[in-house]
Amino acid sequence: MTHDTTTLDLGPQARVLARLAESVSDARLEDPTPCPDMAVRNLLGHLTGLAAAFRDAARKDLGPTTDTSPEATVPDIGPGWREELPKVLGELAEAWREPRAWTGMTRAGGVDLPGEVAGAVAADELVIHGWDLARATGQEYEPDPAALQVSYGLLAASAEESERDAGMFGPVVPVPAGAPLLDRAVGLSGRDPAWTRPA
Repeated sequence: MTHDTTTLDLGPQARVLARLAESVSDARLEDPTPCPDMAVRNLLGHLTGLAAAFRDAARKDLGPTTDTSPEATVPDIGPGWREELPKVLGELAEAWREPRAWTGMTRAGGVDLPGEVAGAVAADELVIHGWDLARATGQEYEPDPAALQVSYGLLAASAEESERDAGMFGPVVPVPAGAPLLDRAVGLSGRDPAWTRPA
């Protein structure tokens, strides 16, 4: 990470995501997303679960929400998701405003990691899945610039570390060096920035 993530406020990006989710009509819930095997409803369910997990990771409130691998089940929304998702996104942002959230060790997705890394991963999840949701539902997307910068830094570092072809992200999709930062982050996350929902 090139700058001090502990000053990152996840609130602006959480609000971007909440606004995107609010605009999703029920008719779109079965539509495909850039995430393989995930319809819009599954992506929204995943977002609800990860927001709760990273909220609790910030609070060091370790338990079922932080110990479960995201691959354990295909997530889905519950009947009250329209109220639950914005609420838990707000709680996530609030929890990471506590300086101690960024210190010591915590856990998310069943993985132990330093607080500062968990905060950066939370930012990355909100940025990249925000792009997924916007693309899947045909919405404009402008992530919070500070969260995008942290997301790109995390993805670039993990791509360099492993030259990976699997694991936390899919294989890197090459993107021109002069492409917008969001496109480069999306490519590093294993997605094609040109993905559009099928007509």
